[in-house]
Amino acid sequence: MIIRLRYGRRLQTYLKIGACVLVGVCYFAFLFRESLNAYEHRERATAAELEADAAEPSKQQLKLKRQQMQRQRLLAQQQAAAQGNAGSNASTGTAATAAVAPPPPASTLNPVYEYSEELHSSTERELQRRREHLAAVCERYKLQEKYPPNPWEFFVSPGHNNLVWCNVFKAASSTWMYYFNILAGYDVKYLQRTETQPLELARKRFPRPELAELMELLPSALSFLFVRDPFERILSAYRNKLEGNRNTFYKALGTKIVKRFRNHSLGGPWPRCGPTFEEFVRFLIAERGASKRFDEHWAPIYSFCTPCSVNFTIIGKTETFQRDSEFIIRQAGLETLLLGLGKLPQRKQRRIGNQAQSGIKSEAVVERYFADIDRSTLDQLLKIYRIDFELFDYDYRKYYDMVRPWSLEQSTAGTAAAAASVVSTSTALPAAAAGSTQGSATA
Repeated sequence: MIIRLRYGRRLQTYLKIGACVLVGVCYFAFLFRESLNAYEHRERATAAELEADAAEPSKQQLKLKRQQMQRQRLLAQQQAAAQGNAGSNASTGTAATAAVAPPPPASTLNPVYEYSEELHSSTERELQRRREHLAAVCERYKLQEKYPPNPWEFFVSPGHNNLVWCNVFKAASSTWMYYFNILAGYDVKYLQRTETQPLELARKRFPRPELAELMELLPSALSFLFVRDPFERILSAYRNKLEGNRNTFYKALGTKIVKRFRNHSLGGPWPRCGPTFEEFVRFLIAERGASKRFDEHWAPIYSFCTPCSVNFTIIGKTETFQRDSEFIIRQAGLETLLLGLGKLPQRKQRRIGNQAQSGIKSEAVVERYFADIDRSTLDQLLKIYRIDFELFDYDYRKYYDMVRPWSLEQSTAGTAAAAASVVSTSTALPAAAAGSTQGSATA
């Protein structure tokens, strides 16, 4: 009897445990199903939003085309009216020889730069001169053999007259990244409000091309890149990525640079402010000496856009960015799509455009930063970027007027030696005086 009671109690316990487990399983199954439903709902909402964003550019294009057609009709009416007035004047003989042709209409596509045949011709000549200069430097140093084509940073848009762009970071890349996202089909309003990085958006629609694909497309493509003074470019990268330690990755890199290159005997500040520009330059020199791969924000252009192996149609410069960009857009036939858009709002440019926190352009403060570098360090830095200076016809000699003639260590050592000399002289003088006094007393 006792045994039956024990077995009965065990059975009840097992049944209770089993019921609890079953209830728990059912509860988790219910939660899992609800999670799946929520995920599917979110996916459908995201897909609908993407479809809406993809449909919006067509509305924008239609709006721009309607505006252009209205301008063309208005221009045709003005020309017809002018011809009618000229014909009536000629028939009556009143001032037929003094008729003055109406002035050509100004371009309303771009509010900053007015288009003209003269401007187009001068731009074409300048771009041709840049190509010839680059080809001569490539041939002089045989750079085609040293740096084969590298497709990693190229963007290819076959649907827009085979437009090919090599993205040079810190060389006005944010504006053209914005343009390529427009070409990719993203809505302007979506680009202005999204938190996703422009590079990530662009790579979803323009994946990195294979080398064979790029080389096959280049002969018939409109290919271009934008370049910048190499030292202004690395200064811009330093101010944006390392000065202030905003990004987690670059904050960690800045701490490593400080620990490795800061001379604490000189009383410099510890990592709270990040590395100084002089420490960053020493880091670049050490990385090059160890043959390490550079970050794309300060890698030399000749090493990743390989302009000697890729025959670019257009070499734009940040100094003539507005003019060169408009030339590219017109050559690609994208006036109605891009020229009417303008740039991103200033607030948006500051957030995604990789600008320094202060908003001051690097070319305005370059002398102040290079004043912290000595001549020997500049010589070593120039070994890394001199090819870029020569390829794109920038002057590196002006930087020798900005730097210090000696290093800080040398000047500190010189000061210490001078101080030691003064101390030894001051201690020697009393001894000499005491010797002369003893001599006179003996006499």
